[in-house]
Amino acid sequence: MKALVHHAGARGKLTLEDRPLPQARPGEVVLRVLACGVCRTDLHVVDEELAPRADTIVPGHQIVGELPGGGRAGVSWLGGTDGTCAYCRSGRENLCDAPVFTGYDRDGGFAEYVAVREDFTIPIPAQMTTEHAAPLLCAGIIGFRSLRVAGVQRGERIGLYGFGASAHLALQVLRAWDCEIYVATRGESHRALARELGAAWVGEATETPPARLDRAVTFAPSGEVVVAALGALRKGGVVAINAIHLDRMPEFDYDRLLWGERQIRSVTNMTRADGRDFLRLAADISLRPRVTGFPLEHGAQALQAVREDRVDGAAVLFAAKAGIR
Repeated sequence: MKALVHHAGARGKLTLEDRPLPQARPGEVVLRVLACGVCRTDLHVVDEELAPRADTIVPGHQIVGELPGGGRAGVSWLGGTDGTCAYCRSGRENLCDAPVFTGYDRDGGFAEYVAVREDFTIPIPAQMTTEHAAPLLCAGIIGFRSLRVAGVQRGERIGLYGFGASAHLALQVLRAWDCEIYVATRGESHRALARELGAAWVGEATETPPARLDRAVTFAPSGEVVVAALGALRKGGVVAINAIHLDRMPEFDYDRLLWGERQIRSVTNMTRADGRDFLRLAADISLRPRVTGFPLEHGAQALQAVREDRVDGAAVLFAAKAGIR
């Protein structure tokens, strides 16, 4: 099969290689990859902002694949847990002490086939196209979990800081919940998309919205953006940080920005329940990601486009043309 491979030490680089077909171990299934979304976490893996854990790795963790007997299954970032630690036993598998991550600890979906744990696959609703399902499997699920972690209630004022693959999906969920949405982001094309999707206000990356926010979610991996979001909150408000990697957190004025029972919460991975709940919701509200498609062999170009913020919405690699729907 063809696969895009990152070699440890080759920071920022992917190579298209011929590899043997993966073999399923007990409890696993081999999927024929139909599509795989490209995520900023893939950038952190390839750019080695997340330290390599293997000599070689096939990135990609927003996988829609064809099952051996037919039908489709989704695979996300959380590719396995130990199932025995205190977090797993209490329904918080996203905090597992020994997690396995797709496209980081084990080979992912930037390939024609992938072996995955069968119990960590997610059903794809029949009415959802493969093209639209792929970006939902990380960007969508983690955005949905971010709204849960922030404690979003129907009809509230919500700030979204950064507006890429995850935020443009979260906005559509928020609209279905009758929320008033304020978007701060860099890049005029991203701001234009936010306006098109129904944001009440759109501004620059750290610009202050014209109204106090009940909640905010930061998608940009920037400490300055977190501080900007804190500065826009009402008392008792919450900022949820949706970033697996964050640059330095600048000093900030506690009395002005955090006092008043404002809170900062981090969003860590997702659970399988988040995935199932979100995909059901996405199907119910006919959520449609904005997708830019790339063939598998152009995966390096897709990653570079994401790196340079040249993709409005989500980038998706199509590894197998047959059966796409």
